[in-house]
Amino acid sequence: MLTKENIQKINEFVYPKPRSINEIAKHINVNWRTANRYIEKISKELGTISTRVFRGGTRGALKIVFWNNVEKLHASETQERLFKHIELGKTKEDFSPSEIFQFVDQKKKKLEMINRNQYYSASHFKKFMSELREAKRQILFFSGNLTFTNLSDQNKRILNVLEELAEKKISLKFLTRVELAGIENIQNVLSINKKIGYDVIEIRHSSQPLRANIIDSKFAVLRESLDPKDYSKDELKEKMYILYYIYDEGWIEWLQKTFWHLFRVSIDAKKRMEELKLLI
Repeated sequence: MLTKENIQKINEFVYPKPRSINEIAKHINVNWRTANRYIEKISKELGTISTRVFRGGTRGALKIVFWNNVEKLHASETQERLFKHIELGKTKEDFSPSEIFQFVDQKKKKLEMINRNQYYSASHFKKFMSELREAKRQILFFSGNLTFTNLSDQNKRILNVLEELAEKKISLKFLTRVELAGIENIQNVLSINKKIGYDVIEIRHSSQPLRANIIDSKFAVLRESLDPKDYSKDELKEKMYILYYIYDEGWIEWLQKTFWHLFRVSIDAKKRMEELKLLI
């Protein structure tokens, strides 16, 4: 069983330098498979450590565990600057995903612009569901107030898809505002844990500007909405949505680290809701 003591031992052992699974197994006195399972769980649920396999597919394959620290968040000055903008932002108007997208390799990204009717169409809903179902391990959600979980088509809801994923023990982590106005959305998503009998969904309170999903380490989808009221007359005739798809491993890793940094310093949704009840 993965205890708080073992989590602390693993984190403290990996922090000074990268370690192999065998080294960690010996350190906490368990077998290789148990150590690997513990590491995967810590990586998925806490984000303090990450893994990388060298010489994969060969008999000499080596899995290394390393510290996933905000100190090593930025691979460039550009990423550091972007992170500061995201960290200071509170609403989606404070940061445009295009600021990230413009630096991604042309061969490792794509962009889609659709109008409001297309965004809420059955075909787009099915596409969104399909993207979520591609996850095999984890989805990280940057959200505003989880209103997207209310999307539905022909009696199929995004909440149903989240439940499907949860039943497969795919970790679902959410950064979102936890406030009185949207508390029902939070409760509906968290209720999935109770329904399936185990916790794979975690929500933390954060007012941040990104609207995005990161599917495993495969791809990230960032969303931006353009409203005519924010433009001069006739500059934008109808509300538009831009979907930024990123497949670049380096940028996906940076987005994951950005998520985990915000996640670690944010308050758990259940604790936040207890505090909000005092206001009612």
